[in-house]
Amino acid sequence: MQHRPNLAALEEFLVHGLRYAFPAEHGEFTRGMATSYAAEPLRTLIPPGNDPIPVWPSIDGKERGVAFSPLYRTAPLAALRDPAFYEYLVLADALRDGRARERKIAERELHKRLGNANA
Repeated sequence: MQHRPNLAALEEFLVHGLRYAFPAEHGEFTRGMATSYAAEPLRTLIPPGNDPIPVWPSIDGKERGVAFSPLYRTAPLAALRDPAFYEYLVLADALRDGRARERKIAERELHKRLGNANA
């Protein structure tokens, strides 16, 4: 018997429950790694506004914006090591804290990626 994750249940939790289980916390203006709508894959799909972008605080970060708590304290380090994982974390952050349009685009992108993982 092969153990496989239930991707449909995972997607449902990410889309509808993630923001309640892991609410976004914002901090002060800082240097860090872009996340949510300010990083790929969403950066090319959502035009930037005038507000400071969300960033995971990091002394090695190249962006400046409002501190945004990552899902886990070592998530930025993991994201640096694995660009594909970084994109999943970006989508998760958009689902945690995005406006309706950002959440819908992140949901669509997540659905495409998880659908391909099912194949």
